[in-house]
Amino acid sequence: MTHALKPARLSPRDVLRVGAVGLRARRARVVLSALGIAIGIATMVAVVGLSESSRADLMSRLDRLGTNLLTAEAGDTPLGGTVELPKNAVAMVERIGPVLHATATAEVDARVRRSDVVPEERTAGVTTQAARTDLLATLGGEVARGSWLTPAGERLPTTVLGAVAADRLGVTRPGETIMMNDVRVAVVGILEPVELVPTLDRVALVGFPAAERYFGFDGRPTTVFERSTDASVEDVREVLARTVSPGNEAAVRVSRPSDALAARAAADKGLTALMLGLGAVALLVGGVGVANTMVISVLERRQEIGLRRSLGATRTAIRLQFLTESLLLSALGGVTGALLGAAATYGFARAQGWTAVVPPWSLAGGLAATLLIGVVAGLYPAIRAARLHPTVALNAT
Repeated sequence: MTHALKPARLSPRDVLRVGAVGLRARRARVVLSALGIAIGIATMVAVVGLSESSRADLMSRLDRLGTNLLTAEAGDTPLGGTVELPKNAVAMVERIGPVLHATATAEVDARVRRSDVVPEERTAGVTTQAARTDLLATLGGEVARGSWLTPAGERLPTTVLGAVAADRLGVTRPGETIMMNDVRVAVVGILEPVELVPTLDRVALVGFPAAERYFGFDGRPTTVFERSTDASVEDVREVLARTVSPGNEAAVRVSRPSDALAARAAADKGLTALMLGLGAVALLVGGVGVANTMVISVLERRQEIGLRRSLGATRTAIRLQFLTESLLLSALGGVTGALLGAAATYGFARAQGWTAVVPPWSLAGGLAATLLIGVVAGLYPAIRAARLHPTVALNAT
């Protein structure tokens, strides 16, 4: 009784071992080919990680600052003038049911100078505004140095400088004085940057009573700030303008400062998509490098292929050998790139003070992309190697 001969099948372990032989024999070429894959994957992982870290930090700031702050500003009249809000605008806003806090600031006609020897026209880009004592509590702002306006201090020639204003005037600590018009004013505090209302970073703030007493201020606010319950923000937004300026609500601009931060998060998504496109191009270039390496490898190893075929290796075994080699080469670049991208994300996020976020899907997607590149790049060389006739391959020089 005779038995039909069947070709031996390679175990998965044997396939991996045979596929790794070509990589170990040409280490310099392998490193250079894998580097292209690594750069592409590292770029994609780092871009996604940094974008997610930045967005997480932004969302954390939004949660901390709140999205329930609305502002109502005096706009322009049809004739080009400026709307004047009533003096009791804050009191009227406080009567709206869901409103939790309301406060205001106002533009004051007072030129700010570092000292009396500085010409009046050199204001360093710092303006003066009147503020109520509850402004910081409503906006969630903080004092970096010194103190905020007090019920007693708001009646005196004292000021609190925004972070940028202090830098421009060269004021580094409380207790120094500046000039507002011809009045010498003591600096009692310097603010941290106000994230929700960055315009306050460039102003010198004085109390409403002091502005009326020393600078001829009429007591009318120009911007009203209010916080309401989260669920009622849109309802309050609908009535805020006509509450602040009855009969002239069309000239009042109502906005939500947190919308600007949310818009930045949306803009980050567009930038992320662009950078991912660049990473994909780098990955494609790396894939071309892998394909080129595999084609050259087939040409250089024709005698090895012919010998294996002569000893009984099937075309399927040859295809598996070179396809596995291509996959291992791509996987080497992919794993290296994923580690580099994650390290870059953690390093940059730490430098920025963010919480580093590397989405698992970005790592999994990067590795999946490398395997796909490996299959695509190695498929043609593997088929070409399998088609070589043993006699022709052995006679190749």
